Amino acid sequence: MTERVSLEGLRYAKAVAETGSFSAAARAFGVSQPALSSGVARLEERLGARLFERSTRGVRMTAFGAQILPLIERTLGDVDALTAEARRLTDPGPRSIRVGVSPLVDPGLVTRAYRAVRELDRPRDLVLREADLAMLQDGLVAGDLDPVLAPSVSPLPRFEHRIIDAEPMVVVTAQAADASSAEGAVRHEPVELTDVAGDPFILVPDACGLTTFTSQLFAAHDLPLTPYPGAASSYRVLEQWAGLGFGAALLPLSKLSSPDAPHRPLLDGGVEVEIFYEAVWDPGSGLAPDLCALADQLAARPDRLGCLERVGQPTRDDAAS
Repeated sequence: MTERVSLEGLRYAKAVAETGSFSAAARAFGVSQPALSSGVARLEERLGARLFERSTRGVRMTAFGAQILPLIERTLGDVDALTAEARRLTDPGPRSIRVGVSPLVDPGLVTRAYRAVRELDRPRDLVLREADLAMLQDGLVAGDLDPVLAPSVSPLPRFEHRIIDAEPMVVVTAQAADASSAEGAVRHEPVELTDVAGDPFILVPDACGLTTFTSQLFAAHDLPLTPYPGAASSYRVLEQWAGLGFGAALLPLSKLSSPDAPHRPLLDGGVEVEIFYEAVWDPGSGLAPDLCALADQLAARPDRLGCLERVGQPTRDDAAS
């Protein structure tokens, strides 16, 4: 290995490992698949062994790749931390932090974000933009947004990820509404995922992340998802249609019209099903130290190391998987 290892090649390899696909990694970087494959091949040549096994069935990491990937992640983390700190020291940066928010996110998280931004070492203004996932991701890639707060359902290999919150998922059905009306009190009896998997589910257009989450949940348990033929335009309509008996609806608890609205907590083997929310940002941004501190404050979990405490270590939380 007489030639230098390319940072570009390291980033390409990390993206392939995260997405499990050369084509998906190429799309994330906005380059052609041959260009990305060539970059990974040059890296493998410099390292002296293959990182990935390529076949018609897909991409699989080699034993060598599995051992070397943590070193690649730490190296890229150190480089990004160095760049961000240098920018912070030489450029005071903007006074505001532009935060993209998915409409699916718990409104309480937005309130916490506002307070957390004001409590940073260098207090800044918070500028919010609510949009669907595709628009948020485009804004992040274009540099028009600093962090994005969204459900953890889509890989973005070029960016830093941090799980910051979670909330229970609930099921709304006509049976739950009827039982509540008949007994004069709202019933919140839990229900297992396997017990409702046979029902048709009313979905919203696949833009905010809810439909993606629902599809991934069923697929992870090898359960068939039967969509209702129509599509609701909002969470309120989703809840109303489910109450009328058109099908079942799966919603985060915070999206119910009222906490007392008829619903049933969703369980998986007796364990509460949750949706996870994450903060995503560019690790090379001049605001990266502030964004990292913001994510740490939003997470506020003593059992997790903050991203400022583990510079150079992988930051995608296992809970998102």
